[in-house]
Amino acid sequence: MVLMVLVFLLLLFWENEVNEDVVLTSLEHLHVDYPPNTGPVRYCNYMIQQRVIREPDHTCKKLHVFIHERPQKINSVCTSSKKATCTNLTGIFCFQSETRFRLTVCQLIDGTRYPACRYQIHPKEGFVFVTCDDLGPVNFQGYVE
Repeated sequence: MVLMVLVFLLLLFWENEVNEDVVLTSLEHLHVDYPPNTGPVRYCNYMIQQRVIREPDHTCKKLHVFIHERPQKINSVCTSSKKATCTNLTGIFCFQSETRFRLTVCQLIDGTRYPACRYQIHPKEGFVFVTCDDLGPVNFQGYVE
């Protein structure tokens, strides 16, 4: 009986850990900030630290983009007629938004190892490119002004 309880608890914690990893790598966690966070003076530095955004080897990302649109509007990109093969991904389709989205582009200006990264903020508007699955957007692939 004790063994069954231990196995159950192990599976429960393992399942939660996997779900947390999925959330931390989702498009919404990494790239969506709606409504835009207006509190911090140094927006990019704050957001990148809050969301633990870094390269897999714990170096600073050179460039990161936050999208300031409603999740429903971002989801609608997957039904866009503007569909083409992604430039960086062989055989995978990217969808381009039909309208311009409000964006914040964070450009690395100082630091190499996370969390000692410092960014410059660039507010922009542009068409976004995402990859999609049956449930909606999966990965942000870039933007064009």
